Amino acid sequence: MSASTFDPEKAQNLDDIEKQFAVKAVNQAQTYWGLLEKIPGSKLRLTKLDDEIYEHLLTEFPELKDPTKAVKVDEDEMKSAKNKPRWRKFMNAYENTVDDYNFGTLLRTNCMGEYSELNTIFVPRMQFYAFEIYRNKAGLNDWVHEKASKPSN
Repeated sequence: MSASTFDPEKAQNLDDIEKQFAVKAVNQAQTYWGLLEKIPGSKLRLTKLDDEIYEHLLTEFPELKDPTKAVKVDEDEMKSAKNKPRWRKFMNAYENTVDDYNFGTLLRTNCMGEYSELNTIFVPRMQFYAFEIYRNKAGLNDWVHEKASKPSN
């Protein structure tokens, strides 16, 4: 079957495919959370291009120069008619340099909370990298390591 004739709505195993993507996204989120518990986010590198991605993000989205703007992600604002083309341009710049740059990934909407049903949205991997690299560089994720490192009573 060629890609041009594939209709995902008519795929017989669509539910299974969706479940496989969901499992992969959850595994990635659990792995990332485990890293944040072991290493302060401010010392963590997610890709070999972290610095480039960070600088590019601030160039394309100068409003994010204020770290408080990265604490909470507004999904509606991110996907608005104004911002959707900006994000597409940003992400497409990594099509040939970041593996699975557009693969669905879970992002915490509020970096001051853990992954949960109410604090998670599904985004392309480059948006995850953009926000989490920014949050890490700003020290916004360091609390996860600090909390995990405290002796339990």
